[in-house]
Amino acid sequence: MIKKVAVIGAGVIGAGWIIRCLAHNKKVIAFDKDIKLKKKLLSEIKRTWPYVKKLFNKKKLNLKNFKFATSIKEALKDVDFIQECVTENYKIKINLMSIIGKYSRANAIISSSSSGLLPTKIYSKCKNPERTMIGHPFNPVYMCPGIEIVPGKKTKKKFLNETNKFYKSISMNPIMIKKELSGYLSTRLQEALWREALHIVNEGYASTKDLDRSIEDGPGLRWSLMGAFLTFHMAGGKAGMKHMLRQFGPALKLPWTKLKAPILSKKLSSRIIAGTKQQTKGKSVAMISNIRDEYLVNLQKLRKKYENKIRK
Repeated sequence: MIKKVAVIGAGVIGAGWIIRCLAHNKKVIAFDKDIKLKKKLLSEIKRTWPYVKKLFNKKKLNLKNFKFATSIKEALKDVDFIQECVTENYKIKINLMSIIGKYSRANAIISSSSSGLLPTKIYSKCKNPERTMIGHPFNPVYMCPGIEIVPGKKTKKKFLNETNKFYKSISMNPIMIKKELSGYLSTRLQEALWREALHIVNEGYASTKDLDRSIEDGPGLRWSLMGAFLTFHMAGGKAGMKHMLRQFGPALKLPWTKLKAPILSKKLSSRIIAGTKQQTKGKSVAMISNIRDEYLVNLQKLRKKYENKIRK
C-alpha cells in the first residue's frame, strides 16, 4: 500500500497534490528548486483546508505528515510514489526523469502530471521505465476527482494497477487510457472548445463573457453530471443515440467549427485579456478561487446523490 509520496514541483498543481494527499493521511515530501515556495505552499494549505475538510469529512489536518525537502535526493529517498509537477516541456521533463530514476527506489512508481506530453518520450532516459506513466489531474487537484492514467510503451500492468488503487485511496476517479495519445482525453476536448472560442472572439462574434455564459448556463450544467455522449443520447429522445445520429448527423458536414487554431496575435491576446479582466469585476484570483472551491464542494456533494443512479 502506498503511504509515502514525493511531489516534485510545488506550483499550483503540485500544491494541489500535496493538499489532497495530506487530507488522506499520506506522508508527503515536497521538493521545488524555488525554496521560497514553501511559505506560499503553507499559506495555500491554510486557505484551502476549510473546503477540503468539508469535502472529505475530515476533522483536522496533520502537518506533521508534511516535509519540504532541501534536495531532490532527500525528497525521493524511501518514497513509494512520485508525482512530478514541473513545467510542460519535454527537455525539462526528460532531464528531471533521468534524475528521479537515479535517486528513487527501483520499484517506486513515477507519475507525471503532464497535460498532454507522451510518456514514452518523457521517460526515455529514466531507469526502470516499466514503473512510469502519466497521472493527469484537473485543477484544482484537491477538489476535482478526475485523473487520467496514461501508460508508456514500456509500462507494466502491475504498476498501472497499483497506481489505480493509490488514486482511488485519495478519493479520485481514475480513467485508464488504453495507450498513449498526445493530449490524452480531456485536454483534446478542451483544446477543441478553446480553439473554437478563440476564433469567435477573434472574428468579433462574441465577448469572452458571452462565450463563458454560453457554457455556464447551458451545456456546462449538464456536463457536471454527464458528458457529451450521454448528453447527446438524451437528445435523441426515446430512441436515444440512434435517433440523434440520424437527425443531427448531417450537421457534421455543416461549417459549424474550424478546429484549427487562429494565430494568437497581439490584437486577439488583448481582447482575451481585457475580456477576462472585466469578467473578474475586480476580484482577486484568491477570492475567485475561494468562491470556486466552495461551489465545487457543494456541487460534488449534490452530485453524489444523483451520479450513482446513472453510473451504477
